[in-house]
Amino acid sequence: MWLVKNVEDAKKLVLGATILGTGGGGDPNEGLRLLRRVLEDAGSVMIVDLDELPEDSLMVVPYYVGSIAPGLKSKKPVKVSDPISKAIETLEGLLGVKAGAVVSSEMGGENTPVALSIGARLNLPAVDGDLLGRAAPELHQCTVHISGVPMYPSAIVSESGNIVIVKEYADIDDYESIARYMSVLSGKFVAVVDTPLSKKAAEKVVVRKTVTLAYRLGDAVLSAREEGVNPVERVAETLNGWVVFRGVVEKYKWQDEGGFLKGEVILRGVEGFTGSTLKSWIMNEHIMVWLNNEPLVMPPDLFTLLMDDGEPVTNTELREGMTVNGVAAKAPAMWRTSEGLKFFGPKRFGFEYEYVPVEELVKRLSAR
Repeated sequence: MWLVKNVEDAKKLVLGATILGTGGGGDPNEGLRLLRRVLEDAGSVMIVDLDELPEDSLMVVPYYVGSIAPGLKSKKPVKVSDPISKAIETLEGLLGVKAGAVVSSEMGGENTPVALSIGARLNLPAVDGDLLGRAAPELHQCTVHISGVPMYPSAIVSESGNIVIVKEYADIDDYESIARYMSVLSGKFVAVVDTPLSKKAAEKVVVRKTVTLAYRLGDAVLSAREEGVNPVERVAETLNGWVVFRGVVEKYKWQDEGGFLKGEVILRGVEGFTGSTLKSWIMNEHIMVWLNNEPLVMPPDLFTLLMDDGEPVTNTELREGMTVNGVAAKAPAMWRTSEGLKFFGPKRFGFEYEYVPVEELVKRLSAR
């Protein structure tokens, strides 16, 4: 067990979670605001290892669903000022059991703090882990599907006043459509609390220690700045990954499509990468990456863009003319299984590639 005790801790955690957010995962400024507020009210945020929880603990997963495209606003009046709290209250009422802990749905600058902050507000610990290991666009990218654990029952609440209980769903495609359609109706996002987990089920599906990893990443960046060493390289080392590119954003086009930010960014290489071009296909997050038109990173592996000071660049803040650095790393092992790739491999996103691990692609391209 450890505590997020102060704003400095919160900054490190949000910084690292944003790196793991691979361009998505929500707004880190909002994430830091949430943690600042809860630190003022509750004093600290408790992070616990799964093994530390009682055997009869019930865990729930609070998060938001919606496009990360900037400028989206609801055209309807706000009727529910705190939809995430309303959703957890609704789910607890349905289950007839109080939650004993919260688990992050994914790693991201806002979506991880959402879970941590609501846990602290309700005097609940947050599990040191999540159900993804990075950020990803769809409800399909959740580790529960690998083990056949359902995400229902769930509660979905919009600021505009829609409160929907999903007792069961036919399949994950339908559940994604229900939540996504509600986010489109709301004009921006909906709050979701789902995946009630027993400790036994959680042991199968939680990607362990990712909150600690986020904190370590943030600490690595801030320490590197103080020491005058390269923060980007420190991030790659902490992730056991690679700095795979440095370039200028030459073209970045995106649109809000069906509740997702979808687009493509093209980087023109500089310094050690002069003459090379990197392209990333984006669906909220960086999903598929090519170097000189050859695959460099395939989902589920991670790709994230960092400024020279190690600050991660979300896809809502990415702009043409920026000089950025690309870092790649391995996805959690469970996503690299045949069952994991059904939900998070290249073919899930319409790319007719057989998955090749990032370490093999990096080695293959660097040998040329």
